[in-house]
Amino acid sequence: MAPHISEAAPRESRLLGQAPAFLEALDAVSAAAPLAKPVLLVGERGTGKEGFAERLHFLSARWDGPFEKLNCAAISETLLESELFGHEAGAFTGATKAHAGRFERAHGGTLFLDELATTSPLVQEKILRVIEYGEFERLGGSRTLKTDIRLVAATNEDLPSLARAGRFREDLLDRLAFDVITLPPLRAREEDIALLAEAFATRMTAELGRDYFPGFSNRAQATLLRYPWPGNVRELKNVVERSVYRHGDDEASLEEIVLDPFASPWRPKAVPGREAPDNAPKPQTFPMDFTEAVRTFEITLLQEALEAAQYNQKRCAELLSMTYHQLRGLLRKYDLHTR
Repeated sequence: MAPHISEAAPRESRLLGQAPAFLEALDAVSAAAPLAKPVLLVGERGTGKEGFAERLHFLSARWDGPFEKLNCAAISETLLESELFGHEAGAFTGATKAHAGRFERAHGGTLFLDELATTSPLVQEKILRVIEYGEFERLGGSRTLKTDIRLVAATNEDLPSLARAGRFREDLLDRLAFDVITLPPLRAREEDIALLAEAFATRMTAELGRDYFPGFSNRAQATLLRYPWPGNVRELKNVVERSVYRHGDDEASLEEIVLDPFASPWRPKAVPGREAPDNAPKPQTFPMDFTEAVRTFEITLLQEALEAAQYNQKRCAELLSMTYHQLRGLLRKYDLHTR
């Protein structure tokens, strides 16, 4: 079977592959593309979620409209709401002029939101309103704006589990899950590894100004097939490009696959205790909305305590060293539903 190369998106990162699992995902995207319904893309990091989102857009009737994209994890919580919904001049310190958010700029097209699971309950509630009614307000504004967008969301987490734990809105998940397309990891596409590696190597060779790529040696091919690729296609691309760059020979086959660029006999040793713990506080980005930051912290803490107490509210109150009535008041305040 000839490899499938998706021409739906004009970028260099065209989808390439011939593995059954990959072709099945492409077919699912092609079937969902003509609809205006939300689509949820689920997959590990580096599996090409953005490329599949582009395919959804360019195969739809909105192909000539805007394609806006935003990684929700790459922007601070205090600025995410403004980036999504926009703000009016004077909405907060530093807001000297009005700003159109992504929902406004994507009107008539597609909005792709990656890492949606990282958003706060407040942002999730506002996203739900846009999906249901097509309307929103800018921060600091009172005028209701209308938008016509097709929402494509992506995550590398299990949203049903997060919803059961109270960490993701179930009503938003219901709306996003009109269709869920789960992308296969590269380890499930073994027949595509050599195909992708050759394509990445050829592009890198051209970028370096060399005449042609002499190919991979048998040893290099075996290394590519043996490695588990936890970073999937993105990691494969980086590894191949690095290996071609370091090879530096236009005639001989590429022999050495450089999987770890840090590998060296003189690599500094890790200092015991220097590593940051998983629960270490993340650095804050200023300026910030103090009230919203406190709200987000309290909601997160309540959700974690509820999960630890298996949603027994009396036990949860004990874990938080507060009375049952104090806990009930906070749950009502933040509209946190429990089992």
